[in-house]
Amino acid sequence: MDKLNRFFWFCSGAHIPTLEKYPTEQNKYTGIGATIFFTGLFAALSGGYAMYFVFKGDDMAVIFAIIFGFLWGAAIFNMDRYIVSSINKSASTNKQILQATPRILLAIMIGMVISRPIELKIFDKEIKERLKVSYLNGQRAKIDTLNKAFEKKYQVEFGRLNQQKATRDSLEKGIKADRQKLNFEIFGNKTTETSGVMGYGPYAKRKEAEIAQRTAELDSLKANINKSEGFVDKRKEFDGLLSEKLYTKKQLDSLSDIAGFADRNWALGQLKFNVDGTRDNNTAIAVTFIGLLFIFFECLPVFVKLMSARGPYDYAIADGDEVSIYHSKKDKDFHFEVADNIHETRVDSESSKKKEIIKGKAYRDLEKYDWDGE
Repeated sequence: MDKLNRFFWFCSGAHIPTLEKYPTEQNKYTGIGATIFFTGLFAALSGGYAMYFVFKGDDMAVIFAIIFGFLWGAAIFNMDRYIVSSINKSASTNKQILQATPRILLAIMIGMVISRPIELKIFDKEIKERLKVSYLNGQRAKIDTLNKAFEKKYQVEFGRLNQQKATRDSLEKGIKADRQKLNFEIFGNKTTETSGVMGYGPYAKRKEAEIAQRTAELDSLKANINKSEGFVDKRKEFDGLLSEKLYTKKQLDSLSDIAGFADRNWALGQLKFNVDGTRDNNTAIAVTFIGLLFIFFECLPVFVKLMSARGPYDYAIADGDEVSIYHSKKDKDFHFEVADNIHETRVDSESSKKKEIIKGKAYRDLEKYDWDGE
């Protein structure tokens, strides 16, 4: 237990030899260190999970995820440790808040980054379903676009085909009406166009001949329509339209399983809305509160450090800093004095040397001087 406490003290950025002298402060820094450690752990899991989807499908995906997760977790851990340990408790409350403000903003950004991949895992099932709908709609839109482009490309052929189909429908409708009239004539049903006399008379023979002629026209027209449709199908096959089909359930499952981080992140954002475009408040609130939870968890060590009263450990650290600063200043003064004395010694030594040189020169000049000449 003692080793675990010391590990959390290290995580909090506390000076362990000083903290050991003040038992009343140890629990506070154990809690701060534990929060920083678990924030780094969540960051490692979050980063590894995100990287796994970046390299998903690669044989090295798991290894890349582990390496990146470890590095990302270590970076966040080190940053949190620095953020908390750099808050100076010896300063005034306003100054502490001013010091903590940029650190809190940084913690909020870190919390947002950490929370996103974990949210992706929490809503994994819903994300897959939304991705399936998206992929299916995308494929349907693609097929519709291809069909429209194809119809525009072969506008003349489609116009002729549609005209033939309209003529076919008209012929079929007319033949059906004529057959009914023929039956009325044969069975003696009186109408405005039938005689009402039962039997197979001249009118019936003429009507039957007309029906046979129109049926032959219809058969010929159907043959032309089949020929035109065959041409259109061949062109569709040539242009690749027949190979484009809606995804099956198995294909949708496969696509949603291998979806990348960007697609899953988009789908998570879309969970806040229903398929019809209306806002899904329940899911939106759940996603928002999960993100806020991790942001608060990331900011918690800073808040704990700010809210905690200044204890004996903080005074000891402040006093130690003052002593260190004082020693540093004295060391500076010492080096200044040594430098000054060395400089004075060098000046005196050089001055003495110059004086001796000048004296020697003066003596030589005196010896050379012609005293008799004067």
